[in-house]
Amino acid sequence: MIDLDDFELPEPPIAAGGGGGDARFDQSDIDALFGDFGGPTERKKGLRAVIESKVISHERLPMLEVVCDRVVRAFASSMRNLTSDAIDVSLEEVTSIRFGEFMNRVALPAMVGVFQFVEWESYGIVTVESGLIYAVVDALLGGRGGHPPMLIDGRAFTTIETGLVSRMLDLALRDFAEAFAPIEPITMNLERIETNPRFAAIAGPSNLCAVATFRVDMDGRGGRFTLLFPYAALEPVRHKLLQRFMGEKSGRDSIWEAHMGAEIRKTNVSVNVVLGETRMPLSALEHLAVGQTIQLHKSPDDPLDIASGGVTLARAQIGQRSGKVAVRLVSNVSNERTKA
Repeated sequence: MIDLDDFELPEPPIAAGGGGGDARFDQSDIDALFGDFGGPTERKKGLRAVIESKVISHERLPMLEVVCDRVVRAFASSMRNLTSDAIDVSLEEVTSIRFGEFMNRVALPAMVGVFQFVEWESYGIVTVESGLIYAVVDALLGGRGGHPPMLIDGRAFTTIETGLVSRMLDLALRDFAEAFAPIEPITMNLERIETNPRFAAIAGPSNLCAVATFRVDMDGRGGRFTLLFPYAALEPVRHKLLQRFMGEKSGRDSIWEAHMGAEIRKTNVSVNVVLGETRMPLSALEHLAVGQTIQLHKSPDDPLDIASGGVTLARAQIGQRSGKVAVRLVSNVSNERTKA
């Protein structure tokens, strides 16, 4: 049998103030129990550290900022026609962020729209915060301006509210497509609107995305909406978005191109007519004497190779003209080696 008196049981913890027999945990005991020691966390290494790093290295897309500036002017006019109110639209920022971090920052309640780039067969996201949602609904239903709309939290958006906001998003996507047309003609179609960001996932959490945030103000009401474009979706036109201004030509100048063409045409080129070729050992070459004949296995009527720099350019026949030896081309000049 085991005698329990042989074992020493630990005494129960005592309150930090030392106040008698009331046993309770203090904050340090709770932190120790759950493993929060307050010390430095373990550093991530290898590929995990690269994927989960908050430092984002990305290429700046100057033309995307130009497109967003054009969207500001076009969308302000579209919203004035839609609501018949004084609308002020401004571009707050164009930046880059990881998709998972962006979705975690969406403040609920909000509407998350998923749209498609038809030509690229890829998707993007547009988010509308609650302040702008209620402002648009209030304006389209005849509400008076000058005071912020009443925000009703804790309920889902109605079908009417979703339909009214969809009209605004259709205008925003149409204006963005028109502003993007000088770079590349695209079609952007709004596919669906979600109220839960989990149902609007179009990329992996670590995928890099370009984000453009706009602010809409209408008589004291308004809020922000954000357009998100995965970098993978913009890959077909990435080289155009890297331009600094509209119509920039990367690595090509028509003036220098014409100048180079004119100078090349003035360049002298040495052309050799190959009468024939043969192989002979070095010992036979050393014993060559004046008057000996070397057979080239060519007849007078066979075409000869015209070469420059060791590259065969054309075929020709040898003859005379004005008392001088001449050749007449029997094939076109080509940059490829002429086959026999």
